[in-house]
Amino acid sequence: MRGYAEVLVEERLDELAGRLRGPARLKSDLLTEARHALRDAVEAYREDGLPAVEAERRAVAEFGSAAQLAPDYQAELAAGALRGLAARALAVAGVLLAAGDLTWQGSSWSDGPGPPTGYQLLSASINGIWSLVAALAVAGLLLGFLAARHPSPRLPRLARGAGYGLTAGLAGGAVAGGALFGWSVSLWDAALTWPPMIIGAVLVSAAWFALARAARCWLTAAR
Repeated sequence: MRGYAEVLVEERLDELAGRLRGPARLKSDLLTEARHALRDAVEAYREDGLPAVEAERRAVAEFGSAAQLAPDYQAELAAGALRGLAARALAVAGVLLAAGDLTWQGSSWSDGPGPPTGYQLLSASINGIWSLVAALAVAGLLLGFLAARHPSPRLPRLARGAGYGLTAGLAGGAVAGGALFGWSVSLWDAALTWPPMIIGAVLVSAAWFALARAARCWLTAAR
């Protein structure tokens, strides 16, 4: 097994990169900062008269092993992934709460017989779910920023709890929203040809794709 003195700057960075999971851009930024720090240390040793290879070896030795460095970097990646998920979730929740009912207002069936009680309960529950998602998203944003800036062991645990709750809320919103859409179509055949409903379904599908990617990124980083 090679020791610090046999590992140069790019090898150490490759080892560190292999241990990290999270948002690609943030990961790249963190590795770039690490590279700059190592190169600065190398230059300082070179100015002291050390040969290039020896200067790199000493800089890498002082920097630490990938196993030692990975936890702090991974914590920052997890915080960044949570911020990304929370921001997307808050945006989607805000739009759905503000404009969700616009997909059917003015439709040919809106003046007809009212939907069953179960349908109305499901529709009301969706608003509750998205209100909860919005609250958890705000908490996730706040905790994600705090966890990235303060070395408290409590903040990452709270952020992780908010992230898991947010992910569960999003999953519940997806199931309830899909059930409501399917129920709407079964009650009113015209729903499949109503332009606002079609546009809404397309936009919501795109939003869910983005949310699913963000949730997967956060779950990977949090592990």
